[in-house]
Amino acid sequence: MFNNNKKQEMVSEHELQNASNIISKGTVIRGDIETYGNLRVEGELVGNVKSKAKVILGQTARVEGNLYSQYAEVEGEVKGYVEVTETLVLKSSAVINGDIIANKLVVETGAVFNGNCKMGEDKNLKSSSEESAKEKSKANTKTV
Repeated sequence: MFNNNKKQEMVSEHELQNASNIISKGTVIRGDIETYGNLRVEGELVGNVKSKAKVILGQTARVEGNLYSQYAEVEGEVKGYVEVTETLVLKSSAVINGDIIANKLVVETGAVFNGNCKMGEDKNLKSSSEESAKEKSKANTKTV
């Protein structure tokens, strides 16, 4: 009986990696999202996204926060830091306002990108970019 539960937990984790999540057009989410599976966003998200798989931001997607994933395809808008361990594809309608770190970057004609970009498999990229993001955040914070 107990061994069967462990087997189900292992299968569930594998199934999670193949699962897909959709945030539909017209939906607004405020908060962070973390998933093992694929994520497609057509709505608006104010918060960070972490996926162990693929993230697709459709034309109507608006993300105000940081994006971390294995693969990503952007058609909509991102205001924040983007880190992709494999391939990041910016479609012609994409607008990125923030820094990018990706192993590979594909940019279609018409895509807009405002920020710094680091490419390759350098393991130190993440730590330096996080420090940069923190410094920018501190610089943008106003004291009254």
